[in-house]
Amino acid sequence: MPTTTYTDYSIHTDGACSGNPGPGGWGAIIIFWEGNSASHRQENCGGLPATTNNQMELAAAIHGIGLLASSGGFDPALTIKLYSDSEYVVLGMSVRLEKWKANGWRTSDKKPVKNRELWEKLDQTVQGLNIEWRWTKGHAGNPLNERADALARKGMEPFLPAAAA
Repeated sequence: MPTTTYTDYSIHTDGACSGNPGPGGWGAIIIFWEGNSASHRQENCGGLPATTNNQMELAAAIHGIGLLASSGGFDPALTIKLYSDSEYVVLGMSVRLEKWKANGWRTSDKKPVKNRELWEKLDQTVQGLNIEWRWTKGHAGNPLNERADALARKGMEPFLPAAAA
């Protein structure tokens, strides 16, 4: 990657699942910005044979942030705008997470938080980072969300039955 000075970053994520639970995938696009210009872009995807859509949405955020943090030239002081079509992830990280932790990983109705291990991993991944969690409408023609969806489906492919792939 070229040596340059970035001004901020954006991550576009999506998760997909064939059946819920079932085979699933995640996709992430990382964009390195210099002012208003996209300087560099990275994409990644992966999947699991048995998972849920919400787990893949969380995995997309975890892997997207991890990919950015491990890239050359990353400055943790800069703002990261993470876009997801999952209200589960966006509201979880921007509104609910601190309440869950304060309540011993219980929801407001005293039930255990689902996918706690992934929430804890995401919480650990974002420590020391300045992240703005932004919701975007899915399947609405947003090119980066559509690409993240395509990556998530690609990540799921190896785990689909031969006829479904």
